Amino acid sequence: MQPSFKEYQAMNKRLSPGSPVLKDCVLAFLSGGLLCSLGQAVVMLAQQVGFPQKTASLLASLTIMAIAVILTSFHVYDDIAKHAGAGTLVPISGFANSIAAPAIEFKSEGWVLGFGVKIFSIAGPVLVYGIGASVVYGIILYILKLFANM
Repeated sequence: MQPSFKEYQAMNKRLSPGSPVLKDCVLAFLSGGLLCSLGQAVVMLAQQVGFPQKTASLLASLTIMAIAVILTSFHVYDDIAKHAGAGTLVPISGFANSIAAPAIEFKSEGWVLGFGVKIFSIAGPVLVYGIGASVVYGIILYILKLFANM
């Protein structure tokens, strides 16, 4: 016998653990801030060495992605994310993790059926909807500029 909708909601509320929202927000803020501070430190160091702003920013992005992939390959990134929360999902590090994790997990299945097929299993939807949203945004912006020039 299946419970009614109200019974299910009551059971779900009773059995689901509460979420420490304030603690999660603070940890996300601190860990995301730490990650962004690391990126800024790389930018400043690269500029001190003589790289232009654009190149320094690229080096910061590559450094954060490399760190995320290395931590993922040693199965450390997920442990950090469990404690640090959403702050580890800063787009560039979270994206690097979402591509590296399936690739590492399915490497035993071979280059084509393992690595090639599974590498975008998590990141694929992000790419599809991100690119789709950017196209829609671009069309809207184009239409608004047409009306602005009238």
